[in-house]
Amino acid sequence: MTTTRLPRRATVLLAGLVLAALAGCGLADKEPAEALGSAAPARQPVKAVPAVPPGLAGMPPLLDPNDVYAADRPNHLSPVVKDFPSRVYVPNTTSNTVSVIDPKTYKVIDTIPVGVQPQHVVPSWDMKTLWVNNNRGHTLTPINPATGEAGEPVEVHDPYNLYFTPNGKYAVVMASMDRELVFRDAHTMNRVKTVPVTCSGVNHADFSADGRYFIVSCEFSGELLKVDTEKMEVIAQQKLPFEGAMPQDVKISPDGKTFYVADMMAHGMWVFSGATFDVPKLLPTGKGTHGLYVSRDSKEMYISNRGEGSISVFDFKQNKLTKKWELPDGGSPDMGGVSADGKVLWLSGRYNSEVYAIDTVTGRQLARIPVGGGPHGLAVYPQPGRYSLGHTGIFR
Repeated sequence: MTTTRLPRRATVLLAGLVLAALAGCGLADKEPAEALGSAAPARQPVKAVPAVPPGLAGMPPLLDPNDVYAADRPNHLSPVVKDFPSRVYVPNTTSNTVSVIDPKTYKVIDTIPVGVQPQHVVPSWDMKTLWVNNNRGHTLTPINPATGEAGEPVEVHDPYNLYFTPNGKYAVVMASMDRELVFRDAHTMNRVKTVPVTCSGVNHADFSADGRYFIVSCEFSGELLKVDTEKMEVIAQQKLPFEGAMPQDVKISPDGKTFYVADMMAHGMWVFSGATFDVPKLLPTGKGTHGLYVSRDSKEMYISNRGEGSISVFDFKQNKLTKKWELPDGGSPDMGGVSADGKVLWLSGRYNSEVYAIDTVTGRQLARIPVGGGPHGLAVYPQPGRYSLGHTGIFR
């Protein structure tokens, strides 16, 4: 018998075919190391990822899940607003005008006639328009922030204050005397849905971090509402635990866990969880607590105490008040906002026909500017952020 030797190359090829056949029979399904006789590496257990409830449909995602104000850093202006001149717009409720201040000179450079009893100047969701809320005139006056010119008023009944849903779909009119929350098209202002409320004096609000609900203050009945944004329905309501409570401005903490509500009769701000809507606890700040404004670094909140002419400073991380600034010669600091660079806090002097400019580092008064009668919800514009939620400037 003749034995035929295969060439070495053919032998290697044949061995490869045999291994391939074994693999096809399922004998090579193991890890390569185990197939060679060594121990297989331990498989890592798959960690369960907790489900995160989706945010409001169409809402731009937060830049930082741990800081709802991450887009509001100093001078981080959107391309939409970066060329707008820096101005302070002051609605004068008893003069039916808007005073326009140049923040560089601290001078009034223009006075714009508007409707009856203008309460707040509100940046639109897309930040292209400033809406003057003419409460008793039942109109909104649009101002072009690029030119400072006012346009034709739009008929909107009882617009005490104005907000925008985080997805930019709806404007929400705080119809205080009508006892309604009115959802309107954010651009045309056409009425979409009217939500009657049983509380009295709906006035201020702020949205949850995911935009799925917002908290509303009712100043005349001392109550709070929790409203489902998508369903446009009141889902919870509670009376504040203070006789004669008169809640005003509303703000959410940077981490999105806590809501703060100023109360001008309880002389402090209410603190509670928006998620559980638990019974609020009162943190005294000063007489006539009114407006709440977050610093550009998200570390502090400035609190205007209208009844005593002071500003309290709250530290979010320390969860306590750390400073109080007294206005020279007193005053009635009300509503306002923080400059784009974060260095100046601007507040209207509601009962003194003036506006205050305050250094946010030292608390020193930089200017005291005469304006029209009953100055209220002034807007500093432009400000950093990607879109506006309304009021005098709540940006995300």
